[in-house]
Amino acid sequence: MARKETAADAANAGRLKQIALTYKMTRKADTKIGLVLAAVGLGTLGVFLAIGFLIGHPVYLGILGLLLGVLATAIVFGRRAERAAFGQMEGQPGAAAAVLDNIGRGWTTTPAVAMNRSQDVVHRAVGKAGIVLVAEGNPNRVKSLLAAEKKKMNRIVADVPVHDVIVGNGEGQVALKKLRTTMLKYPRVLTGPQVTATNDRLRAMGDLMSNMPLPKGPMPKGMRMPRGGPKTR
Repeated sequence: MARKETAADAANAGRLKQIALTYKMTRKADTKIGLVLAAVGLGTLGVFLAIGFLIGHPVYLGILGLLLGVLATAIVFGRRAERAAFGQMEGQPGAAAAVLDNIGRGWTTTPAVAMNRSQDVVHRAVGKAGIVLVAEGNPNRVKSLLAAEKKKMNRIVADVPVHDVIVGNGEGQVALKKLRTTMLKYPRVLTGPQVTATNDRLRAMGDLMSNMPLPKGPMPKGMRMPRGGPKTR
């Protein structure tokens, strides 16, 4: 029994430490977070107390206002913390991959399935909506990466829909903070077993390409690559 209580206390301490750390990180980007949270919590409590005095039940309405004030504060804190996190991540290499990793259950993310020398990159996510290719980098350069990767996906899993997204704030692009919402809006057309089969095929193809034997040393003169062989990008 004592062990269970110790474990519970440790878990609660860990949560409080995580909340404090999140608050400190959020405050760096959102200096008014403390005032906003105080206004939300106290404002909610004040409104319910006023209603309680008007109807003659200040205690009951005060307790309800306190609970709802804590809930409202938590919701506002979560949204502002998320907004601050996206603001700090935006423009950083790999930011889209970080969002995809936290998109939720049912999605399998493979970061950096395609990349060029300019560090433009394409990530892949597989779920019940099919395959979603998410690109970040220069929108003009990354289009060729997306086209090549989409062509490869259509060749490997022709029966699975393939969507493509370019992360950014320009026309036709999806802002980083809206990437998760955009992904979840795609219609679900695959079943669980189909998603598993798609992941297995893509994983097998990746292993096949990585384990493909290549001749050592310079290529003999007059020798040509066979049709269908690997192509340089």
